[in-house]
Amino acid sequence: MGTGVTPVTTAYLGLGANLGDRLGNLRQALDILGSNPEVNVVAISSVYETEPWGPVDQPNYLNIAVKIQTSLDPAELLATAKAIEQDIGRIPTVRFGPRSIDVDILLYGDLVIDWSVPDLQIPHPRMSERAFVLAPLAEIAGEIVHPASKSPIADLVASVDGLDGVSAWPESL
Repeated sequence: MGTGVTPVTTAYLGLGANLGDRLGNLRQALDILGSNPEVNVVAISSVYETEPWGPVDQPNYLNIAVKIQTSLDPAELLATAKAIEQDIGRIPTVRFGPRSIDVDILLYGDLVIDWSVPDLQIPHPRMSERAFVLAPLAEIAGEIVHPASKSPIADLVASVDGLDGVSAWPESL
């Protein structure tokens, strides 16, 4: 018989928005996330303005990283992230296209998961290539070791291309 205690895992999320009220969309996503009884928001990075990845004919993004503790398993956390995107009005468009909100699971404990269905890969498969993910993540988790590459996040951000396209946003959340 189980103890009835659900294990809690530390996870890191990346949030970004480049349509509408970008800062408002990030705030709304954090509010929804924080209202979930199975999620405890532990830390939030500063806000960074970043150049778009992919099609360049779109507005700049605002990006943050969020440290959470959660009793949700990875698939449940992914479903929560997708529900937040839907609640804020994200409409699927072209790959790497503009969006009102994007919520990605970057890390979930030290798990390495590659599931083709339901499209869940942890660590996020392209995070090591993306300055807009690594800069905010390094601020709140620089010492964390990427479970696949075995490199600290601080080392990954120091070697990533595109940091010149990442700048601190004057407002905070």
